[in-house]
Amino acid sequence: RSVYDDQPNAHQKFMEKLDACIRNHDREIEKMCNFHHQGFVDAITELLKVRADAEKLKVQVTDTNRRLQDAGKEVIAQTEEIIRCRVQQRNITTVVEKLQLCLPVLEMYSKLKEQMSVKRYYSALKTMEQLENLYLPRVSQYRFCQIMMENLPKLREEIKEISMSDLKDFLESIRKHSDRIGETAMKQAQQQKTFSTALQKQNNVNYGRNMHLGRNRILESKNEITLKRTFEDEDEHEEEVLTAQDLVDFSPVYRCLHIYSVLGDGEIFENYYRKQRRKQARLVLQPQSSMHETVEGYRRYFSQIVGFFVVEDHILHVTQGLVTRTYTDELWNMALSKIIAVLRTHSSYCSDPDLVLELKNLIVVFADTLQGYGFPVNRLFDLLFEIRDQYNETLLKKWSGLFRDIFEADNYSPIPVANEEEYRIVISKFPFQDPELDKQSFPKKLPMSQSVPQIYMQVKEFIYASLKFSESLHRSSTEIDDMLRKSTNLLLTRTLSSCLQNLIKKPHIGLTELVQIIINTTHLEQACKYLEDFISNITNISQLTVHTARLYGLSTFKDARHAAEGEIYTKLNQKIDEFIQIADYDWTMSESDGRASGYLMDLINFLRSTFQVFTHLPGKVAQTACMSACQHLSMSLMQMLLDSELKQISMGAIQQFNLDVIQCELFASSEPVPGFQGDTLQLAFIDLRQLLDLFMVWDWSTYLADYGQATSKYLRVNPSTALTLLEKMKDSSKKNNIFAQFRKNDRDKQKLIETVVKQLRSLVNGMSQHT
Repeated sequence: RSVYDDQPNAHQKFMEKLDACIRNHDREIEKMCNFHHQGFVDAITELLKVRADAEKLKVQVTDTNRRLQDAGKEVIAQTEEIIRCRVQQRNITTVVEKLQLCLPVLEMYSKLKEQMSVKRYYSALKTMEQLENLYLPRVSQYRFCQIMMENLPKLREEIKEISMSDLKDFLESIRKHSDRIGETAMKQAQQQKTFSTALQKQNNVNYGRNMHLGRNRILESKNEITLKRTFEDEDEHEEEVLTAQDLVDFSPVYRCLHIYSVLGDGEIFENYYRKQRRKQARLVLQPQSSMHETVEGYRRYFSQIVGFFVVEDHILHVTQGLVTRTYTDELWNMALSKIIAVLRTHSSYCSDPDLVLELKNLIVVFADTLQGYGFPVNRLFDLLFEIRDQYNETLLKKWSGLFRDIFEADNYSPIPVANEEEYRIVISKFPFQDPELDKQSFPKKLPMSQSVPQIYMQVKEFIYASLKFSESLHRSSTEIDDMLRKSTNLLLTRTLSSCLQNLIKKPHIGLTELVQIIINTTHLEQACKYLEDFISNITNISQLTVHTARLYGLSTFKDARHAAEGEIYTKLNQKIDEFIQIADYDWTMSESDGRASGYLMDLINFLRSTFQVFTHLPGKVAQTACMSACQHLSMSLMQMLLDSELKQISMGAIQQFNLDVIQCELFASSEPVPGFQGDTLQLAFIDLRQLLDLFMVWDWSTYLADYGQATSKYLRVNPSTALTLLEKMKDSSKKNNIFAQFRKNDRDKQKLIETVVKQLRSLVNGMSQHT
């Protein structure tokens, strides 16, 4: 390093010094060789002496080698054989080792084939997984392994197809047998509910046992033993009946789910399963067109739906992720909307209350069953309230027919009772109390007719029928009481009221029947309080409760009575019209017969006998009927005089007509119905009386002079009425010479008549202009 770092030419100087050093060493080597030369010569001399011995040794060695080679040929042959055996042994060992690696692969593949043949596909997939991950990589260099590797995907696809085929068969089987599954589930739910109810009763018995320790102990023990035997019988029955899940083999679902999960296609399988089940749900929810005709149609419909959701609930709890709670809730909400729509539509066709009641029981069992599986069913119970209204409508229609039949079969006569037993039979059906009637001896008659106790009993039967629907609706006693009262109110105010109104309007119902109907409605009205007590006893809700509704029977029967009273007035007037129609006056007669007309006497006799029947009616009703009849009679007689078709009337006819009116006044003054004050009833004929008096007395000067004054003797005579009648008499006088005496004796009187007519016309014209 110093050589290169010194001044220039240092390298050349170094090389010169190195050459000088080499020359010094060469001189020393030469000196050394010259010093040892003698020893080298001596060694060569000794080596030449040994040459001869070496030749001999070479010959001996060659001979020994030849003889050794000859002797070793056999050893070499044996050695080669040993080598060959060793190689073969090593090859065998290698083959054994390789076969030991291949045998598990072959065994697993054979196991795979066997599993495929016995349809153990999930195990076959596990075997494939072991082959691919553990065994085949060890022997992947062999061709048969390559063939196996190529076959495994095909086997997987085959397994997928087979498992999917099994799943499709399962879904088809489930669709066919879902009604049986649902029916079993509903039976189990109903048995569970029955068991719970019996258990609750047992608890009540136990509670009662603690409260009553005396003579009731033996009876309660017997009840307990009986109830225990009942529970044991139910347990034995339940052991014999399979559960809904036991009726279904879910293994195809499990296998398919596991297979697709292992193959990494779990999501594909889930989507396919859910899609297919949605389709099946739509088919299950589709009702038959004639479902509403029989209860079996509804039962099959509900069983299919329950079976569908029982399967889904089972799948939800035994599989992980195949279906979720969100999915089942969504499916149930969709199904619930469809179910409610179907039930609304088909139940509207049901006209039989028994069928509607059975439908309600099926809906309750259906709801309780699905509620037991965790599905919300509040909307179904809300629907039941709608169906309850329809049930009430069908009941109202049915009871309308029953009421009509009762009214048709009634004889509208008081109920005769011959002895105490018959009397008790009647009052056991109807709450009748009359101290005055109780004092009478048998035989006697109850004031109402046979329809009253029958109607009362039918109303109670209606309450029982309405109560049947309210059971099992999970409602409080107060709500049930309110339902029963509303239903009963509808029965009274609509159905029974309508039947009574139609009955009253029927042509064959006469005055006697109308009187009996008024009496009947009075007793039915009095019985309403007993119906309220009857409902309170059923529901254990006191009538003193603030929210307790009242029955509207009072207004119903009052309206019916008013209608019957109005019909009495109408029929009386119609009967009067019938008598009036047969009146046969000779309006041109010269003199009267001296006695009242026959038709009028018949009419008065009819009215007398009719008003005798009215003695059972309230006083105001009879008085109103009598006044109405007299007023109608008076009006009819007045119209007869003023009839436009009657052109002429003689003085004799006026006198005959006056006799008839006198008989009417005598009838009015005879007090056919008690309770009238003074001459109130006679005032019905006051218009006729004043008109006839004017013509009988011929007091026109007084009439014309006093007209318009409150003290006028003929205050009730209308000028137009007097003018009409006077003109008819005037026309008659021209032909019959009724007024011939006036013309013979005094022509001034004839002029007076003309003057009266003119004055009456002027009065009438003045009245019309004023109007």
